[in-house]
Amino acid sequence: MNLASLDSWIDGGLSPYADAVAGLVFYSVRIAGADVSLIVVWLIFGACFFTAYLGFVNLRGFRHAVRLVTGKVHEPSRAPGEVSHFQALSTALAATVGLGNIAGVAVAVSVGGPGATFWMILAGLLGMSSKFAECTLGVMYRHVHPDGSVSGGPMHYLSHGLADRGLPRLGRMLAAFFAVCCVGGALGGGNMFQVNQAYSQFVAATGGDGSFFADKAWLYGLIAAVLVGLVIIGGIRSIARVTSKLVPLMAAVYCTAALLILILNYDRIPWAFGMIVSGAFSPEGVAGGFLGTLIQGFRRAAFSNEAGIGSAAIAHSAVKTKEPVTEGYVALLEPFIDTVLICTLTALVIIVTGVVPPPGAVNGVALTSSAFASAFSWFPVVLALAVNLFAFSTLIAWSYYGVKCWSYLLGESRSLDILFKLIFCGFVVIGATMNLESVLEFSDSMIFAMSLANLAGLYILAPVIRAALRDYEARGLNKR
Repeated sequence: MNLASLDSWIDGGLSPYADAVAGLVFYSVRIAGADVSLIVVWLIFGACFFTAYLGFVNLRGFRHAVRLVTGKVHEPSRAPGEVSHFQALSTALAATVGLGNIAGVAVAVSVGGPGATFWMILAGLLGMSSKFAECTLGVMYRHVHPDGSVSGGPMHYLSHGLADRGLPRLGRMLAAFFAVCCVGGALGGGNMFQVNQAYSQFVAATGGDGSFFADKAWLYGLIAAVLVGLVIIGGIRSIARVTSKLVPLMAAVYCTAALLILILNYDRIPWAFGMIVSGAFSPEGVAGGFLGTLIQGFRRAAFSNEAGIGSAAIAHSAVKTKEPVTEGYVALLEPFIDTVLICTLTALVIIVTGVVPPPGAVNGVALTSSAFASAFSWFPVVLALAVNLFAFSTLIAWSYYGVKCWSYLLGESRSLDILFKLIFCGFVVIGATMNLESVLEFSDSMIFAMSLANLAGLYILAPVIRAALRDYEARGLNKR
């Protein structure tokens, strides 16, 4: 079967099934003129619950989290684990900081208006608590192998944690469901979508139809696959070494460009914040008015930082620590960096440059690119570089998520791990060369379906999380 026939088979043969699954996971109800996705409500409710249940740990624990990441809190040198707090955070951020921060924010502002930014920020702040909960459990129930390597994440705390609560059968079922969805999501949204979008931006920045790579998607995919393979073959330690350098670099490049534009338009920043606040509570406007604006902001925040999905707990489980709660604190920085900081900068640039179009006129990467290009004509090239860096970091991070869930389902084995990594690299080539709309919608639905199992388990294990947090605070460790 050649690539053309495979593409046709995917679109024609799998599309009905993909649409059915996506329709089920992203099922929406219409309220006051706005389509409300129930999976987004599920995620936001979880974030609100854990914010209140854990006593606003997202705000109280922020300073301690920064001290942990920067190494100002001493951790025992012989603690079990494979990576540092900073490396674990970088790996998890590598999976979330990406096109959602560039294209997703543009969609939110385009469809929901500037007011969507307010709700996006609020959702990011609330999501910090969900991250704390799932990553604390990730370390608490992880399995440290004799060679020092670690396996952890929702599949482990769902199976073992719920067994401790007298629900072993439910735990195994939820863990298996989560793992299957994660493998599918890793190959689709964490792989094919990333390389597909990166290729499009690369071609556009290197001459469009006249680019050397315009008709050589397979070559771009092959190069990307080789680069990914060179990193992921070494496991989490190799991935963490790369992400700990790549994530700060790509964030610095993108945020510096955004800040330069804001400095050039400093006189419009107060006006922009006024638009954000007034638009957030406006009873009229686009996409169903107030409710539509709120839903757009919450939806894009949930899609961007993945709080409640459970994926980040897989990376954070590999940290070197004897105190599970410390990694919960570190993890709560993710939504802050991803959504409150980077997404807000993107939204402000779009608003202050005045390129916000009528709904449906321009959205996604094109809107962000035009906003930056209004100040720097050369920025589309920088944006293409950023998209490619974001995509590469997401690829290597999601490969780790996928291989850990693959191992959970099929058993811990070096040969099985290598097999998955080869399959993953093969999908990189496929993703660059094909039109994958239906498959990508299906894979996105699998990623968000992970939250169904993850949050259900988190609610059951909530007393365990709060007890661990209270014990940590009672010993005064959060004051260090």
